[in-house]
Order: sequence, then structure tokens, then C-alpha cells
Amino acid sequence: MSYKIFFRVAPVAFLTAALAVPGAAQNSQYPTSTPAQTSTSSTPQSGNQSSSPGTSKDDGKGMSKSPATPSSSSDNSRFRVGNRGVSEQTEQRLVKEVRHELVMLPYYSLFDNLEYQVNGNSVTLLGQVTNPTTKSDAEKSVRRIEGVENVQNNIKVLPPSPMDDRIRGQVYRAIYGYDGLFKYANGAVPPIHIIVDSGRVSLEGVVDNQADKNMAYIRANGVPGVFQVTNNLRVVNESRGGGSK
Repeated sequence: MSYKIFFRVAPVAFLTAALAVPGAAQNSQYPTSTPAQTSTSSTPQSGNQSSSPGTSKDDGKGMSKSPATPSSSSDNSRFRVGNRGVSEQTEQRLVKEVRHELVMLPYYSLFDNLEYQVNGNSVTLLGQVTNPTTKSDAEKSVRRIEGVENVQNNIKVLPPSPMDDRIRGQVYRAIYGYDGLFKYANGAVPPIHIIVDSGRVSLEGVVDNQADKNMAYIRANGVPGVFQVTNNLRVVNESRGGGSK
């Protein structure tokens, strides 16, 4: 099962934890995570059941990328080949607990992108982070979860780069300083995540509509020194099952 960790706008004050942006250690304009209200984006779900954080749908390979329906009362349906004999109920509990641990990481910021997969009692961590501590903390937190027997940590630590640090700050200001997108800044960790690697920018997260998605791309693409912008933003209604990072 594959999940991405996104924060929706929440009325929580910005924090001042250090980020991997020059001079941002005491600068509260770059918010970091708190145990605030959050949500996970997902791919479409069949039927008219709305998606919820930490649910998925089997893709036939033991992993899935879209929301799952609650486990059936049938004993046979509670166990699936490829999930190592772990019941759906147990697996879904692991999904929720893994997500909870990841969103509670102290240095998780809008310049990071975390994903994870749950396959039975095994968890694979994916994504990109600016701080090596975030990678190690993520693994330690997930290993402590009851029922998790194996953790594969494939999180990429982005290399230190003054150029990338400058781009992070400029893209942040270009997006969140724009009148039409400023509404997304009002949260502990805003929902538009800015991932920069060697001058290449990826926009991850969720927005309210297609126009905001397009505008975020235009604003990021206009920053000097940016070589490429990949727009992986999802429209929130699509993320909830109306079509679908």
C-alpha cells in the first residue's frame, strides 16, 4: 500500500524549529510540523465512499495506491495473499499508526516529502527530506509501532546546496506570498510542499482547485535558477475520490 503525507490547512501557529534553509533556524516564516489536523492524499476510490487518512486498495501485488474499504466480516476476506497472512484489520491499524508517527516528526517541514508503503507487517519509507535527522527519526518512530517487524528506509536525504537553499526560499515566497495562494500559508505545515534537488523543483501536496495548481506551477517556474518544475499537486476533490500526487 502506498501513501503520501500531506497537511491540509489547520489553525495552528507557526513554529520556529530549524529547517535546512540558510538563516531559517530562527525564522518562523518557514513552518514545521506539529500534531495538527492533517490529511493524506490518495488516488481515486471506487463507489461513493469518501477517502480517509491511512486507507488503501489492493493493486494485486500486495501494495496499493488508492483507498480501501473496511475489512469484511468474512474470515476469508480478512487475509490477502501478498500481505504475509496479516489481517486487513491489523494492516489498516499499522497504516494509521505509521502515518501518525510520521506527521509527529519534529523537523518535518514543507521542504520535505514523506511517503510510505505497508505490506503486511513490513513498512517501506519513501520520499525526500532536507535533514538527515528526519530520515533517522522516521525509521526509529515506525520501528516502535507494535506489529511492525521490518522497516526499509528508502527516504532520500537531499544534498546540501546553497543554490537549492536559495531556490527553496524564493519558491516559498513566490507561492505563499502571492495573493491567490496566500490562503494556503495558514497552517502548521502548509499543504504545498516544495522539494528542490539540484535546481529541479517538485511541487507535492494538495490544493483546492485546478486554477491554484496551475498558478503554483507558474509561480515556481518563474523563480530564477530553477531548471525544471514538476507539478505533482493534487486537487483536493480528486484526492477524495473524484479522480486523482
